[in-house]
Amino acid sequence: MSTRVPPVVFAPIHDHVTDAIRSPSLIRLSDNIVLVRFETLKIYAALGAVRALLSDGTVRAGDTLVDSSSGIYALALAMACHRYDLRCHIVASTTVTPAIRAQLEILGATVDQMPAETDLLLDQGRRVERVRQLLRANPAMHWMRQYHDPVHRLGYAELADLVRLALPGTRLTVVASVGTGASSAGLILPLRRHDPSTRLVAVQPFGSVSFGSERFQDPEAIIAGIGSAIPFDNVRPDLYDQVHWLTFQYAMAGTVGLMRSHAVFAGLSTGAACLAAEWEARRHPEHTHLVIGADTGHRYVEKVFARHRDALEPATLKPAEIGSLEDLTPPWSVMCWERRRHPEQVLPGLPVHAAGA
Repeated sequence: MSTRVPPVVFAPIHDHVTDAIRSPSLIRLSDNIVLVRFETLKIYAALGAVRALLSDGTVRAGDTLVDSSSGIYALALAMACHRYDLRCHIVASTTVTPAIRAQLEILGATVDQMPAETDLLLDQGRRVERVRQLLRANPAMHWMRQYHDPVHRLGYAELADLVRLALPGTRLTVVASVGTGASSAGLILPLRRHDPSTRLVAVQPFGSVSFGSERFQDPEAIIAGIGSAIPFDNVRPDLYDQVHWLTFQYAMAGTVGLMRSHAVFAGLSTGAACLAAEWEARRHPEHTHLVIGADTGHRYVEKVFARHRDALEPATLKPAEIGSLEDLTPPWSVMCWERRRHPEQVLPGLPVHAAGA
């Protein structure tokens, strides 16, 4: 461990907090693993989308933007609305914490929070219906559709530029929780324009439809915000080279382990991605593995960090290496995806655009 004190660098003075928090911290975890840590990654999605919508006249100052969220997108959208004089209405998941809700309300957002659910499909389905009710009553509202509208990818081009400047000439593997799919696509597409061999590794919870694990149930995974019970247009399976599925317990092991080993207080999706990245880095030592740390650990204090004594030891964990979705098995599976489309990405009888939560 180096004891060298880095030189003092004077930071710029920002006109709005969104400019400050969109700048990530890059932290080297090992020779070939670098964590990109955010206060909230989705500030890129919200700012990029809002700017594009204002620029093309889709929305104007004073309009109301509405969407549903499990937490960090809600806060990012409320901040973007605060910056650009827009109104904000959030249909909040059961997982939105009192701390996030209080911030939303102070920022002027109207919040509808859904009642507690232990099933991701029920939580997301209920939020979809509530958004539809709002639109029927207020047709002038603009539905942001963060899970489907590709406008949410635009802001991540700036992140791709930062990565290329920080890691020039590096063979990269990006390891990211999938979630809405916008951040992965928005980051990997510009990176691949410069280096088509850049790998993208997906991290998913069991129970998510995005990569075919919907037959499993992991009730605690509802707090992860990294999977989906309904299809999302912004998830592009054809962009991914490898997929890891982890249970809540294994994601918790990675999250607590990250803090123990590196003093990094990060969210559950970051811990899951770090666990997957450590496995990937041992098999691809020639690549630098860029882990996307989407948020801090604050909303996981009770569910994860307060239970740290129960966390499994990451070094003892390893995945089942599978060749087919038929072999998928908890608590951790990994499969070479090879940038192919998932033939069952859209479930029979469920139109893609019906799932707007």
